[in-house]
Amino acid sequence: MSVARQSLMDRYRRYLPVSDATPSLTLGEGSTPLVAVPRLGKRFGVPGLHVKVEGQNPTGSFKDRGMVVAVAKALEGGARAIICASTGNTSASAAAYGAAAGLETIVVLPAGKIATGKLLQALVAGARVVAVQGNFDAALRVVRELAADERHPVTLVNSVNPFRLEGQKTAAFEVCDDLGRAPDILAIPVGNAGNISAYWNGFREYRAAGLIPDLPAMWGFQAAGAAPIVLGHPVAEPDTIATAIRIGDPASWDKAVAARDESGGRIEAVTDAEIVAAYRDLARDEGIFCEPSSAAGLAGVRKLAEAGAVPAGAIVVCVLTGNGLKDPATAESVIDAVMDAGISAAEVQEVLGW
Repeated sequence: MSVARQSLMDRYRRYLPVSDATPSLTLGEGSTPLVAVPRLGKRFGVPGLHVKVEGQNPTGSFKDRGMVVAVAKALEGGARAIICASTGNTSASAAAYGAAAGLETIVVLPAGKIATGKLLQALVAGARVVAVQGNFDAALRVVRELAADERHPVTLVNSVNPFRLEGQKTAAFEVCDDLGRAPDILAIPVGNAGNISAYWNGFREYRAAGLIPDLPAMWGFQAAGAAPIVLGHPVAEPDTIATAIRIGDPASWDKAVAARDESGGRIEAVTDAEIVAAYRDLARDEGIFCEPSSAAGLAGVRKLAEAGAVPAGAIVVCVLTGNGLKDPATAESVIDAVMDAGISAAEVQEVLGW
């Protein structure tokens, strides 16, 4: 007998702002794996290392958790269209859920700054995509202005939409459900800074419900070329290989700082070289292919473990926010070349050095 999979909004209904009036919507989001990574943990000196593989959501990133709630609530409110600014993953998710809900989707993104895999997802799902001459922060200003224009009613589904963060907090619930407790440390990439605060809210709600006794320290990591929170001021021209966190003025800056301070955590920067090293090691040691920005948390944990900042025996969960196929160009730039050989086994052996 087959058992129907419970939707994300049904599984955590008691913690979400949904009611009988909220339309049912799902693409199978949530219930992503929490995977122990012992080989990588040994390499980093963190035996209790785990990764939350959010790239297994329907459109390949964590954005689907929040988008399903935001779009369902938009439908409930009578919306006919949704709009977002994006570094890529938001556009893919908005386009997919907009299509599933029968809504027009409009995406505004920075020209030439979006990984191909993400842009294709939005276009294939039928979104109307506009590339502007500016960075993500400029694109977000544009869509906020458009969403406020009553002549063209459209619902903004960026993380400034509170329903987005409500959906994203469910990942914290899943981490606790799988571990049977909260981790000691939750490490996460920080771009627009909504996700770190969403996880923090999720952990706090689970403790308030009596489901966990303790809360984790929230460790956020920005790319060194796009680290406004670390620097203490906006970055006019953010630059990093990690396109998903290439943001110079995060919309949820204050929320991220609150999550850091309330949890006794930290927000620090990692270089592109450190991100790429963690990205490659994860794939080669554990067989998990994430997008570069996802590896920022891993890079940060490695860096802080080497500095002696990770307590012995700590359970550490690194959030892998997106799938590696989102950004094939970066993967191509760091992999070894294909070896050419003739048609015989002997010629293949020669190339392999056997």
